[in-house]
Amino acid sequence: MSEKTLQDWQVAASKEVKGKDLTWQTPEGIAVKPLYTADDVTADPGLPGFAPFTRGVRASMYAGRPWTIRQYAGFSTAEESNAFYRRNLAAGQKGLSVAFDLATHRGYDSDHPRVVGDVGKAGVAIDSVEDMKILFDGIPLDQMSVSMTMNGAVIPIMAFFIVAGEEQGVSRAQLDGTIQNDILKEFMVRNTYIYPPEPSMRIISDIFGYTSREMPKFNSISISGYHMQEAGATQVQELAFTIADGMEYVKYGVASGLDIDKFAGRLSFFFAIGMNFFMEVAKLRAARVLWHRVMTKLGAQDERSKMLRTHCQTSGVSLQEQDPYNNVIRTTIEAMAAMLGGTQSLHTNALDEAIALPTDFSARIARNTQIVLQEETGMTKVVDPLGGSYYVEALTQELVDKAWDIIERVEAEGGMAKAVAAGWPKAMIEEAAAARQARVDRGEDVIVGVNKYRLASEDQLDTLEVDNHAVREGQIARLKRVRETRDETKCRAALNALTEGAKTGGNLLELAVEAARHRATLGEISDAMEIVFGRHGTVPTPVKGIYGAAYSGDSRYQQVLDGVEAVKRRLGRKPRMLVAKMGQDGHDRGANVIASAFIDMGFEVTSGPLFQIPSEAAALALEANVDAVGASSLAAGHKTLIPELIGHLKASGRADIKVVAGGVIPPQDYDFLREAGVQGIYGPGSNVVECAADMLRLLGHNMPPAGEELQAAE
Repeated sequence: MSEKTLQDWQVAASKEVKGKDLTWQTPEGIAVKPLYTADDVTADPGLPGFAPFTRGVRASMYAGRPWTIRQYAGFSTAEESNAFYRRNLAAGQKGLSVAFDLATHRGYDSDHPRVVGDVGKAGVAIDSVEDMKILFDGIPLDQMSVSMTMNGAVIPIMAFFIVAGEEQGVSRAQLDGTIQNDILKEFMVRNTYIYPPEPSMRIISDIFGYTSREMPKFNSISISGYHMQEAGATQVQELAFTIADGMEYVKYGVASGLDIDKFAGRLSFFFAIGMNFFMEVAKLRAARVLWHRVMTKLGAQDERSKMLRTHCQTSGVSLQEQDPYNNVIRTTIEAMAAMLGGTQSLHTNALDEAIALPTDFSARIARNTQIVLQEETGMTKVVDPLGGSYYVEALTQELVDKAWDIIERVEAEGGMAKAVAAGWPKAMIEEAAAARQARVDRGEDVIVGVNKYRLASEDQLDTLEVDNHAVREGQIARLKRVRETRDETKCRAALNALTEGAKTGGNLLELAVEAARHRATLGEISDAMEIVFGRHGTVPTPVKGIYGAAYSGDSRYQQVLDGVEAVKRRLGRKPRMLVAKMGQDGHDRGANVIASAFIDMGFEVTSGPLFQIPSEAAALALEANVDAVGASSLAAGHKTLIPELIGHLKASGRADIKVVAGGVIPPQDYDFLREAGVQGIYGPGSNVVECAADMLRLLGHNMPPAGEELQAAE
């Protein structure tokens, strides 16, 4: 195209939009033009199946074999989850992705006092080999690929899986699947860690060593960007930090004595797929380019070691409580982006997962989304159908370059483990999350049915509810039977050997397998290592200034600022709020956004440490002398934990402290919480400025409704 022709187009387009600049500045800092031409393509993407694998890791891609349809699922008991898996496999699902409950993630048995509200609520409870055997009953482990999302209690879960296979007659060499085993991202965003960073990295190296020797079909790590995007990261941040995490794991593996080409070919990745369609397509293509580059730099010789293979999951954070059938549309669009980006397997979220675990009805729609794409659309007939698109190729290169800048900073500062310890990647992601929330609240980022085209009234969805008390009682009974029927002497000897191995060396997974054979429980295996390693803890540090800067000059925001000042004059101090994270859920995006925004609006905010029990949260509220507690709930423990918190406050003579709840709470639970004393409930899609206005009303300030001026003086 000649320069004059391009200039003619620019003039014509400018006239059509009356001179408006059509360039779009993305959250990643990429200036997306309204028109791309051949001049914008600066890199040859090559061919599918050939380095650097921009266009896919296999020459034939889906024309030869479609991606694997997985559904990430697990809830309640092993029996319930097993039945759900078997129904899904019969309906066309091709692989299993296991979701564990938070007690399991954090290395606690179901009878531990810290996990009363967590057992079976956000995944399946697994306390011993007996639970793992039930989970896979009737599912031949020599024929089924099993993906397990586990990072904290990765040693006992892997040990249980191996022993369950043995007792099913399947050798560990035959086991096929993936363990997530990605602890660096836990310290950054998801927080379901157990041990401090250094011993956690040793655990990863031990798993690399064991699986490379004993389990040739098993992927020893799934390096996860998914939780970064869910926590608020831009696609550039997700891409850069995920690749940098992978580099760090490879370096640790090599440092532990492993041959890079003996284990690197079994590494896999896991990315989120959000609603920025072409950005997500380009992100997966850019990830393959970057991984090939870094693995070449690290000395890999085998091309398989340089080949980035990935699982993807549609975005959880894009799902909305409001007008929830729109979530089917969102998931379909995201699934198409994953497919066009070249994923190797995919999980599609169900429409009701903004507020609860999926029902069979919603899970079927989610699964069939993938089946329809594979069977009805013809999209699998052509390899990399968007390859050669001027826009996609240019965007791929932009992402490569911007992510590489961050990766080089990580490497210059000593690698990802040191960067995570320094805290700047987490802070960068939290700043992006606060900025995103402000754009949504202001309507700059449109979410249909939430901040635009909202329904006047909505019918409630039927959602799945797990009886936490019944599940916990059942798990405690099974634990009791396991402990009563095992050879206690052999079990204790195996656990002592594990503790000694943690002190002096020896492969931790190998030692844990022996303990699992003698029916040591998950909590006991975790404790055997915690004696040596300790348990890691953290207190959130909210970012400041990001949310407030986005609202500069906004009249409603100013009303809230004025209201805070009025309360401050009346109380003689700033209004005080505790943001409490109770239970074992480590997802803290919502809590951090609320804390950051309320600080910018003038509140004095105490961010409670993660993993508190209600009595600890109540004690902190009393110590900080707060006016209100905002309880953040994402893991379905709200009906247990929040009423208990209110009870502790009342028992301490502080029934005046207002308690509000936010997060993933089904609307049918609202009345239960209100009867328990909760004075405000804010689900997904709530406007943060209006949440603050509501808080001021609870604190006695005459706050006008949105869009109205204050009619009467306070």
